Amino acid sequence: MSWSRAELESFAGRTIPDLMPDDLRLLFVGINPGLVSAATGLHFARRGNRFYPALVRAGLVDTDDPALAAEQLRDRGVGITNLVARASARADELDPSELVEGRARLVELVTEHRPRVVAVAGITSFRTAFGHRAARPGRQPDDLAGAQVWVVPNPSGLNAHENVESLARAYREVAQAAGLLPA
Repeated sequence: MSWSRAELESFAGRTIPDLMPDDLRLLFVGINPGLVSAATGLHFARRGNRFYPALVRAGLVDTDDPALAAEQLRDRGVGITNLVARASARADELDPSELVEGRARLVELVTEHRPRVVAVAGITSFRTAFGHRAARPGRQPDDLAGAQVWVVPNPSGLNAHENVESLARAYREVAQAAGLLPA
């Protein structure tokens, strides 16, 4: 599908449902939905986003089509949510207080659904939401409601420090920690 800029901007502020399987083992946490995700109702749906190609390389799904991959993720016990529910064109449009508030919502989700691993995509948003200014990527020292917390790279094309291969390595590591892939 293709939208004009004005059409896409009309989706600002909308929310999309979490992908939350019954047997949740791994929960990916994005910053917030983009406008294409709000338009389609699918997480990480913007063309060029490297999330699904990296999941293919990691061995978690066999397609980079967001709708088909979402079904495969659900079947494997992998969920997706966001720190901030409202869609925006860019994550830098969010107020830091929204990320902090998103952490409280995330605690509720993790308490209710009990994943083994929570993988927050984006070190800067993690530092803001969790108040850990010196946090580094990878496994974090503190659990969240009994779940391991990991910080993985954000798959946005704006994150020029990463490529599909480096994203795949990080996503494979959290999938292994969740028991979804062999070590």
